[in-house]
Amino acid sequence: MIVGQVGHVGQVRRVALASVVSGLSRTLWIVALLSVTVGAIQLVSVADEITIGKQAQLKVRKETPQVKDPAAQAYVTRIGRRLAAHAAAEQYPFSFSIANYREVNAFALPGGPVWVNRGAIQAAGTESELAGVLAHEIAHISQRHAAQQLSNAMVTTLGLNLLNALLGNAGGAAAANIAARYVASGAFLKFSRDDEQEADRVGVRIMTRAGWDPHGMIELMESIREQEKRDPSSVEIFFSNHPSPKDRLALLAHVVPSRRSGTRDSAEFQAIRAKLRTLPPARSMIKK
Repeated sequence: MIVGQVGHVGQVRRVALASVVSGLSRTLWIVALLSVTVGAIQLVSVADEITIGKQAQLKVRKETPQVKDPAAQAYVTRIGRRLAAHAAAEQYPFSFSIANYREVNAFALPGGPVWVNRGAIQAAGTESELAGVLAHEIAHISQRHAAQQLSNAMVTTLGLNLLNALLGNAGGAAAANIAARYVASGAFLKFSRDDEQEADRVGVRIMTRAGWDPHGMIELMESIREQEKRDPSSVEIFFSNHPSPKDRLALLAHVVPSRRSGTRDSAEFQAIRAKLRTLPPARSMIKK
């Protein structure tokens, strides 16, 4: 038994005893048990997660301006796929898109789609910094953070209908409605502090395995801090969706090896970055 589950077992036993004493039905007891243990289980299958991600991707594509430059798109896709190949997440159909926004930001949708803002590419000073952005988002997907969010939402919202949803009868429709609301609300854009820390730790491993210098993730945080001094509005959304660079640097200092290894930069990255600067100005995500 995993050590972290011991507390759950004791708590479940207490719930079971209470249900006998109070005369709760078996169904109520099962729902109570699931509510206690939801943090340790996934109620959303990988297939469902991919389906939800496809629905979300359709919505995002309709609402998001994209960088149409074929060379830039092909380059980011190539970097992303190389990283994803080392993420132990081959079950996901990863895709990579560039949002034509000036702000520094990136996000992952459930099941595989990853978006990076043009502003994030231009703020990155080296290829390894861009790899750090993409590796962090890929880690959110490989660790199934969105699926856990949805699982929690199902338990909280469905209540007594949860068992029916899990058994695939009428409650399944309620679960589908929750998934739709989850996608529409953009809840997947904000992860917990623990999720963000795990995405950084796993992202560093992905970068290292794929052959990039993981110091790029540290240098990215430093670049964002410098960007904040020059143009505070360009990092406002990043700070609303991610922990502060100061907090992330404190964690990364413990997980990134002191010795440098792997690719730090490339002429291709610098050429793509320069090309993006020649395009018409990117739009702002902030509606005035």
